[in-house]
Amino acid sequence: MPSAVPTILDLGRLPYEAGYDEQIRRVDEVLAARESGSPIPGYLLLVEHDPIITVSRRAGAEAHLLASPDLLAHEGVRVAQTDRGGDITYHGPGQIVAYPILDLTYFGLGLHAYMRLLEEAVIRTCAAFGLACGRDPKATGVWVDVPEDEPPRKICAMGVRLRKWVSMHGLALNVATNLDHFGLIVPCGLVGRGVTSLVRELGDAAPSFLHVRTKLAAALNELLSERLAARGESPASDTAR
Repeated sequence: MPSAVPTILDLGRLPYEAGYDEQIRRVDEVLAARESGSPIPGYLLLVEHDPIITVSRRAGAEAHLLASPDLLAHEGVRVAQTDRGGDITYHGPGQIVAYPILDLTYFGLGLHAYMRLLEEAVIRTCAAFGLACGRDPKATGVWVDVPEDEPPRKICAMGVRLRKWVSMHGLALNVATNLDHFGLIVPCGLVGRGVTSLVRELGDAAPSFLHVRTKLAAALNELLSERLAARGESPASDTAR
């Protein structure tokens, strides 16, 4: 079986629905390749969305939308249903959204291991810019390391869906996101926890959006390459476009 890491596709800035349609198209490609007997690792879609709140099908998720329709209209934020896991979250400019469309059987990944891999990619990315982050065993995502007397602050939310072991949806890393918009919801349905960004944490030392996006893609591919190497494969370089 030929070894490779996912092909990186920069989708630029798109409405949420257009990004979803592209995910479905790529999932179909990955499934077709597997079924043909010539599996491919998949794709890493990188996108920035127009302001939108996405609400999952989880029971009670809609109750975590705090803003009235009038306030949402004033802020220029739409609301959409989503079929990913998780609860409720916000996407908008200044936030890197990564949709790994991966054949998890290709990498020998189960759901739990895959989620931990996504978290590790973000942890490595933030560390590259001098920001220490980690996991919370009670809440999926990546959290900034804070003193015990401070409330937790999430810098990256995650929610995925699997279709015949091909992943879709993924993660949203706040770089220079409008954090005020998170006040329109109870982020991820977690009460008493804050949301932050690289700009909020690092100030003038914060890296550019493009620099963070490049580091994140490299970290994800590095981890997937490590996974293949552990299985006895020798991954080739990916083709970025």
